[in-house]
Amino acid sequence: MSHELIMWIVFWVVVLGMLALDLGVFNRRSHVVGFREAIYWSGFWILLALLFCVAIYFELGARSSLEFLTAYLVEKSLSVDNLFVFMMIFSYFHVARQFQHKVLFWGILSALVIRAVFIGAGVVLISQFHWIIYVFGAFLIYTGVKMWRHSDMQMDPARNPVIRLVRRLVPVTKTYWGSRFVIRRMGKLVVTPLFVVLMVIETTDVVFAVDSIPAVLAISLDPFIVYTSNVFAILGLRALYFALAGVMEMFHYLHYGLSLILVFVGGKMMLADFYKLHPALALGVIALILTASILASLLYPVKKETTTPPAAADGH
Repeated sequence: MSHELIMWIVFWVVVLGMLALDLGVFNRRSHVVGFREAIYWSGFWILLALLFCVAIYFELGARSSLEFLTAYLVEKSLSVDNLFVFMMIFSYFHVARQFQHKVLFWGILSALVIRAVFIGAGVVLISQFHWIIYVFGAFLIYTGVKMWRHSDMQMDPARNPVIRLVRRLVPVTKTYWGSRFVIRRMGKLVVTPLFVVLMVIETTDVVFAVDSIPAVLAISLDPFIVYTSNVFAILGLRALYFALAGVMEMFHYLHYGLSLILVFVGGKMMLADFYKLHPALALGVIALILTASILASLLYPVKKETTTPPAAADGH
């Protein structure tokens, strides 16, 4: 049995086991995820990813472990930007906080399949048509520049075509039915608004994958490294969402840091045939950009606009 096969087995045992515990034990009943609980779970998923990185070091070597850690950091940092979109979707559809965890859970389950398809397609394309690596690199640079120039871009859930498609194909109830996605009414299956929210989350993850998968492929072309780093990053996304839900607006410079990371990994991908950047150096640059953007956000907070009342008339 090869070392990589052993790591695949360990990976799936850990991931499937934790998902089963998550759904069947820890979150069997819908509840509001508090800040302390979210911090504990977020720290747990990060620790689990780091332990897996150590296992990769002993089984596959130092280079593979560095590539995993770098890819994990890139995917994790890009995921933080996605949390703003999740918050917007939940706010637009007025989803109660106790049901948000369930939507994110099933959304992440489907993301495991979606990411596998995107990663497989990306690796095959690069292996069959090597020149496409320059297309991916240019796309990442373009996305990074666009993100920098349009930092205030917002997604309007009302314009999502999935909403119109779902309502056209199946009847949707006017009100929520607790945490249920589907109910039976007069002998027919009817979906609830929570199902529509889930579909919107699913489609936005596809959009996220278009940016994040090429970014991770710029770090490594090993499907094992790319997929496992993606999965560990998105598995901790739910806990991170609830941990940062109230303070995400503080990190107003993070958007610029993410754009620089996309430009950096895009340039790294385009120069790969001419200069091989060591994984440790790539990890250091990405960590430095991410840390600098977070510190800048904390040191230079956005000043809230204060409105001064108009001067009172003096009576003359």
